[in-house]
Amino acid sequence: MRKTLRSSDQQLFLDLLRSARKKAGLTQAALAEKLHRPQSFVAKYENGERRIDVTEFVELASALGADPLTILRAFIKGAAVAGAPDSVRPAQGRSRNSKKSIW
Repeated sequence: MRKTLRSSDQQLFLDLLRSARKKAGLTQAALAEKLHRPQSFVAKYENGERRIDVTEFVELASALGADPLTILRAFIKGAAVAGAPDSVRPAQGRSRNSKKSIW
């Protein structure tokens, strides 16, 4: 798996986060205040200088008033359209061992 801050998948994810912030009507500084972080935290992840982990992502979505699953679904849909590798595409159907599919 390729891991880079400059991949097209990472850029798509950052674009979705930036769009969610703007849709919420928040500046980077206002979002940072809600997160109890410096403004540079928001600027660095939006500019691709820093990655955010899953717990930060959920906290970020909450501060934006957005559903993290909606953002992830948009990412997966966009990544699949852009020709992303199968590893980021949604699984089709259910596993026999699984009672409930997350997709």
